[in-house]
Amino acid sequence: MTATTGTTGTTGTSIVFECEYQGRRYAGHGLPQPGSPLELYPVAAGQLHAALVAGSGPQDLGPAVTGESAPAEVALDDPGLRFLPPLLPTAGDNSLINGFMGTHRTKFDRAPEPDEEFIPPNYYIKGFGSWLRMPEEPLLTPADPVWLLEEPEVVLVYANDDQGVPHYAGYTFGNDLNDIGLHLQKPWAWTPYAKLCETSIAPYLFLDAPPERVTGSVTIERDGAKAWYGDFSCGADSIFHRVPDMTEYLFSYPALRRPGLVNYLFLGADKATYHDGFRIEDGDRMVLDVSSHGVVLANEVRYWDRSAPAVPRPQ
Repeated sequence: MTATTGTTGTTGTSIVFECEYQGRRYAGHGLPQPGSPLELYPVAAGQLHAALVAGSGPQDLGPAVTGESAPAEVALDDPGLRFLPPLLPTAGDNSLINGFMGTHRTKFDRAPEPDEEFIPPNYYIKGFGSWLRMPEEPLLTPADPVWLLEEPEVVLVYANDDQGVPHYAGYTFGNDLNDIGLHLQKPWAWTPYAKLCETSIAPYLFLDAPPERVTGSVTIERDGAKAWYGDFSCGADSIFHRVPDMTEYLFSYPALRRPGLVNYLFLGADKATYHDGFRIEDGDRMVLDVSSHGVVLANEVRYWDRSAPAVPRPQ
């Protein structure tokens, strides 16, 4: 992959992103740089998806961004600008947030053998892609979480063609916020409830193979001050399972090969705040600094408002 340069700066691999601005959909290259305007190219909904499934791989997404239109320059702090999850379809029910659990090597009591038989890790479906939240947007949780846990993860993005064949688009990073306290009360039964916290994702799609090494840090801010800090790693070198085995097994299920479906596949996280005895509270700000890749994903935690109207009981 070649480096991407220009008003969005220089990156180690090609990166594309999509956004909305003044009611239109745009795309751009690279990671935004503070103080520099974004160069945005108008794109139709599904344009990058179509380029991916018609081409030979993620490298075909870069040229699909620019097309023949001249770019518009937009300030990064323009209030009319909102980034989008990579390849998010206009129809919100045709994309899926899902992922693996218990994948990291620190959660096993041994190292994997080179030719060890693949045993798939636990899996979950969290919701539609339209439920994903962007950096600096709040993440909503149930009103009474038992013990929240942030989870910095690599997110693989796949888009299915009209025959349901998955095409790998690239990777980004996400925070799979969940209620690990509830999960641990009944791991065999309550995990789906524990996952019903909102999830954030970075809009920047790295057009490269799943990363071998990803490192960074988590900072929990409370009332504007640092309340907790810790390092993390979430690349393939930190995962017990082989990533190709994980994806091949998952896409052997026909339900995930629905034509046109976009999959946001979370690869799992290492130990973090919960394992250090720290409790994330309402109003805390989680800052995930993926320093190895120049991406920061920050979101405030908000508990569900207890005063919200109750759901009527069926008569």
